Amino acid sequence: MNTFQSLAAPAGRILISLIFVVSGISKLGNFSGTQGYMESVGVPGMLLPIVIAVELLGGLAVIFGWNTRIAAFLLAGFSLVSAVLFHANFGDQMQMIMFMKNLALAGGFLMIVALGAGPWSIDNRSKS
Repeated sequence: MNTFQSLAAPAGRILISLIFVVSGISKLGNFSGTQGYMESVGVPGMLLPIVIAVELLGGLAVIFGWNTRIAAFLLAGFSLVSAVLFHANFGDQMQMIMFMKNLALAGGFLMIVALGAGPWSIDNRSKS
């Protein structure tokens, strides 16, 4: 593996996961507002702690390369489910863009599932 490839893997993990970490932190800061929004689209607000945990813990797991394939698989599924639940109004161009963004995120996470975390990760710390 060349230097570029070994640096691209952790950079890619950080870039694709950062949106989830920031979003999870944002939801903690606006818990009741987020809960109200979820309920307005028919999603039980009591699921918000699970959503926050998936975003924060899953995002951090992928960033650090810990149980990366499992975390990436869960975040891919999360991205697809949230696309359908929150962004399926194709009459609104912004919602269609958000839907496509979530599909792209799911695709990126599935690439991580397929290829693994790369050399700079907790998963691969003992491999040489």
